[in-house]
Amino acid sequence: MKAILIYLKHFLVVSAMILGVGFVVIVSQKGSIGFGKDTLAHKVGGEGPHLFYEDNYISSLTIKGGREQGFFIEETQTTVGEPIDISVYFPFDDSRFSFQTTPKPTATPVHYTDNQPIFALSDLEGNYKAFRDMLLTSEIVDKQLNWSFGEGHLVLIGDMVDRGDSTTQLLWLIYKLEQEALLAGGQVHYIIGNHEIKNLQGNFRSASNKYIPIAGLLGKTQYNLFDSNSVIGRWLENKNTLELINGHLFVHGGLHPDIATLDMDLQQINDMIKSEYRHYYYPKKGHHPTEKLLTSTTTGPAWYRGLFKGEVSQQQLAELLTKFSANALVVGHTIQFKVNKQFDGKLFAIDVKHPGDYQTNFPSKSSEGLLINQGRYYRVLDDGQKIAL
Repeated sequence: MKAILIYLKHFLVVSAMILGVGFVVIVSQKGSIGFGKDTLAHKVGGEGPHLFYEDNYISSLTIKGGREQGFFIEETQTTVGEPIDISVYFPFDDSRFSFQTTPKPTATPVHYTDNQPIFALSDLEGNYKAFRDMLLTSEIVDKQLNWSFGEGHLVLIGDMVDRGDSTTQLLWLIYKLEQEALLAGGQVHYIIGNHEIKNLQGNFRSASNKYIPIAGLLGKTQYNLFDSNSVIGRWLENKNTLELINGHLFVHGGLHPDIATLDMDLQQINDMIKSEYRHYYYPKKGHHPTEKLLTSTTTGPAWYRGLFKGEVSQQQLAELLTKFSANALVVGHTIQFKVNKQFDGKLFAIDVKHPGDYQTNFPSKSSEGLLINQGRYYRVLDDGQKIAL
């Protein structure tokens, strides 16, 4: 018995040490441990609307009902060019927001200069509540989720989709605010990230499994939810990968040093990348070096992580900024413990682990953003506190 107790003690001590080391490794890699999901995460009754172009009209599909009483699809049809009423339901807190839209192609310039404040967020990954709550505490929206940032710029630096269970709600809120901002003289900038590109190409390996039955109930595939016949898909494929806003260059991943040598301006770079949004990337025989550089899943601006791996020098970053007449680069994509500045203030990294809508984590996650106002930079916490950088 004594020998058994000694072995048990050793086992418990070693197990505790292994768990401790594992926990330290997880935290050091900006990770956390999740504790189950609220069952509401899987609720699909009320999901939608999903809008699709059908000849000369737009079909709006919303899933109604539930598992007990049975599901059914509520469909309305609106002539293209006529306004559509959008009502979006969020199961977690039984809330809803509504607006009216007339879907149509909109221009997406790559340069903006007006000296108005900029508030930037990245990598919300389908977590609507985290996004909504951050906008509320930062006073970008009011309590009714209406735009309240005046002539300011809300910049969303990619990866708004995948992983989370509230992608539909999050995308429609961005869509709504984009319209309202324009009416107020402001701007919502949705910069495309690598996960948006994945979805536009039909790669849903990182998406919540919830959207498989949602697509099936609608008589669609997951790709149909983002294809060119969907209002959301057509909206996304028109967005830029890089934008210069008040002297700051915004991109999801980063800029490979070789981009500084290209005989291309910001518009031409965006156009080349956009042309490949719908095409799965793979090294092609005879692939043009420029196209490969800009669309590769390692060197493309939506994917590149070299800024955080010692692959880019201070001088190379300066050359990139000079090429685009930018004062600083702002990126997401690579997880940080907090919003921070690097390269002597020429690089701002803003990707933090936002809270999941339906899951508790340890250590807990907290949203953060970046505010740029009158030449000053602030790390914005989820309680609205602003810390100068």
